[in-house]
Amino acid sequence: MLLGLSNGHVQVMSWNAEFSDSFKLGCSVCSSEKPTAVIDALVFDPASLRDNTNARPAPCCTGNSSIVHVELSVKLRLLVALYSGCRIALCTIGKKGLRQPGSIRVERWLDTDDAMCTSVASEQQILAVGCSRGVVELYDLAENTRHIRTISLYDWGYSVEDTGPVACISWTPDNCAFAVGWKFRGLTVWSVSGCRLMCTIRQTGSNSASSPMVKRCTLKFEPLMGGTSHIQWDDNGYKLFAVEENLSERVLAFSFAKCCLNRGLSGTTYSHQVLYGDDRILLVQPDDADELKILHLNVPISYISQNWPLLHVVASNDGMYLAVAGSHGLVLYDLRNKRWRFFGDVTQEQKIQCKGLLWLRKIVIVCNYVETSNTYELLFFPRYHLDYSSLLYRKPLLGRPIVMDVFQDYILVTYSPFDVHIFHVMISGELSPSSNPVLQLSTVRELSIMSPKSPPVSMRFIPEQNDKEVLKRDTNESYDLLSQQPSRCLILRTNGELSVLDMDDGHEHALTNSIELFWVTCSQFEEKGSLIKEVSWLDYGHQGMQVWYPSHGAGPFKQEDFLQLDPELEFDREVYPLGLLPNVGVVVGVSQRMSFSTAEFPCFEPSPQAQTILHCLLRHLLQRDKIDEALRLANLSAEKPHFSHCLEWLLFTVFDADISRPSASKNQASQKVDSPKNSLLEKTCDLLRNFPEYMDVVVSVARKTDGRHWADLFSTAGRSTEMFEECFQQRWYRTAACYILVIAKLEGPAVSQYCALRLLQATLDESLYELAGELVRFLLRSGRDFENATPDSEKLSPRFLGYFLFRSPYKRQSSDLRSNSMKELSPHIASVMNILERHASYLMSGKELSKLVAFVKGTQFDLVEYLQRERQGSARLENFASALELIGQKVLVNISQSFMVYSAYRCPFVLSIRMK
Repeated sequence: MLLGLSNGHVQVMSWNAEFSDSFKLGCSVCSSEKPTAVIDALVFDPASLRDNTNARPAPCCTGNSSIVHVELSVKLRLLVALYSGCRIALCTIGKKGLRQPGSIRVERWLDTDDAMCTSVASEQQILAVGCSRGVVELYDLAENTRHIRTISLYDWGYSVEDTGPVACISWTPDNCAFAVGWKFRGLTVWSVSGCRLMCTIRQTGSNSASSPMVKRCTLKFEPLMGGTSHIQWDDNGYKLFAVEENLSERVLAFSFAKCCLNRGLSGTTYSHQVLYGDDRILLVQPDDADELKILHLNVPISYISQNWPLLHVVASNDGMYLAVAGSHGLVLYDLRNKRWRFFGDVTQEQKIQCKGLLWLRKIVIVCNYVETSNTYELLFFPRYHLDYSSLLYRKPLLGRPIVMDVFQDYILVTYSPFDVHIFHVMISGELSPSSNPVLQLSTVRELSIMSPKSPPVSMRFIPEQNDKEVLKRDTNESYDLLSQQPSRCLILRTNGELSVLDMDDGHEHALTNSIELFWVTCSQFEEKGSLIKEVSWLDYGHQGMQVWYPSHGAGPFKQEDFLQLDPELEFDREVYPLGLLPNVGVVVGVSQRMSFSTAEFPCFEPSPQAQTILHCLLRHLLQRDKIDEALRLANLSAEKPHFSHCLEWLLFTVFDADISRPSASKNQASQKVDSPKNSLLEKTCDLLRNFPEYMDVVVSVARKTDGRHWADLFSTAGRSTEMFEECFQQRWYRTAACYILVIAKLEGPAVSQYCALRLLQATLDESLYELAGELVRFLLRSGRDFENATPDSEKLSPRFLGYFLFRSPYKRQSSDLRSNSMKELSPHIASVMNILERHASYLMSGKELSKLVAFVKGTQFDLVEYLQRERQGSARLENFASALELIGQKVLVNISQSFMVYSAYRCPFVLSIRMK
């Protein structure tokens, strides 16, 4: 045990209560002994010879500051000491660790002004520093303590005044996430890239950004409302234990579920998105309405009680089975028949210590650790029977594997430090209980790669994009296994670096960094209807979601040609991506939601989210002139609920990029008249014309852009008056109404008035009174501006597009209609008045009183004034009693409460219906 003392000294104590002499942390400058040379890449590199650092060399003395926090990383041979003066000492220790305290030397000092606590992620080689400002600073220990990023709640409307300084930090055992506790209020869990996975601080709604801090009496159901003093994860990362400030008599336990991170020895789940807790499985799947829901699947108590907790969950490629492994053994779940399959012999089950799971078609592959011999092996079981009598093959491994993957008939196994073995599987006979299948395993490739980089945490085969073309061209009968197997694989390292390894020559090409997850998608989905065939892979990290597309030619690894970054794919920073739904073309993520009841604490529940990537795929195809492929892909998605939204995003992103180009490049592009290729905007509009959503999509995009650019949009999409006429003929009246302002801007107010009057008459005939009211307000305003010849009359704001939400009170506008004589009305008011009165007269003559109520309510038509003028015409009252009875029958209201009898200007009684 290592103790930091108030006098700045360090003391080592054994578990037998034997104390060594305290000593002061020395520095390598004033030490007579030279520090031990660092050879292992995993060991903390003092980096004294590097430049561009946030840390500085150690001074000759450490002063009289006290040590407030110490942390030891045995794997990195690193000791971190935090002093009361907010200075952080990064020390190296010898190979014998604390047995030689004198060998501990301060190599670097990390310059901070407000450090309160620290925590080291040994696997990621990241130092997290909690600050008095309420933020967490992340530093890369492998890159000379380079500052990575700042994590805070500022973007959620909370400042240090709300949470107080950071009190404690704790990394999960796998170093994929860390928990942060604040001194005054709350606890939050973040991923390495800055995604907020969980937060106890209650979001108070729309006002939270401006004033998130609420009275404490309203926070009686919020956990840790008094602050957090200590936090600690359990050994498996399923539970987070927290102690509230000034309330140390109880410990709060928060349960967590893990997602399949596609790391280590377990395979990738493409058919299902899976979360798993210590005793259950959470399946993300769409319901009948295509809404994503989470299904809780409890593991049978007969298995989990003996083999707690769950460690591995992988879905088969066909999506029919789940392979589930705890501390010992293995169980399978049939998703179609909803049945579990166990080992019949419990002794056989206890012989298996599963370290990883893979699916090879209908075969489940178990990476088993044999404790008696300290060796590893691969066990091949058919999914129809879990028993050693049905074991298809047993493959002893050379050592402890660190990464495994499978694609078609090939298995990749990587040993430490970086030895890659690829096996080929051949099966003779049918995989069924009635037959006797034989499995053969042969080694087809072995690589030993020497690299100073950090070790891999995930490797995935990259299938060849032109497999079918190669098979067609290759007529040589000696076409061997080596030419069929994938020759490249994608590598994710512990430091987040993503690279491609060419297994033919051993060359590795770095692609990007700061990556947490990736999914290889190309040629993974053979079923009909897959929407992600045109994607090589997707990755997720601090920059958000990135889509990588296939590339051919001499330089397939050039980043500017191979990578396409789609910024609109960036998830909300509360949504963590889980995987893909290929048949729907969406990326599925999960976020935390809190539900409150009368219980002491709220319920934390995962909520699935979906984000489509269809618009990115379509733009990729159009950029490469694959028009037919883009049309086929769009037709596959035409019935999806998000299809119209995808088309709108496609046109918006293409048009936004077009108008954002510098004017010089636009002029150069316009001068190339002889070029046979259309612009991307033209190709996008040509594609969208094949679908009935085209009219609505174009005007929706116009609503999202500045009116100054409408001419550019409609010069390509089509003339606004022609598009209005098409909507009018198809009786798409609401979409046609959206074009009115576009016509006013591009064609002039006179044309827009004519179109609006036609549309007003049509909407009245169809009893669309709310839309008619919007048209009336537009006609009154634009007509008055047109007659007054205001210079700004044509400068209409796009915010009115679609709904004509004019903010001026209608009573003031409708007062123009309240003239005693039609002769006094201006022409634009008279035309509107004529249409409204004709429709009111039609409803009165037909005794359609319920429609009359809706008409008056929607258009704000002055019925009282109209009835007074028409008291001898359409509003003449023949029989008062029968009129009351008719109103009761038609309007279905209480007569005594729902009408009024007016006497105006000593005229006969006139009925007027009061609108609720």
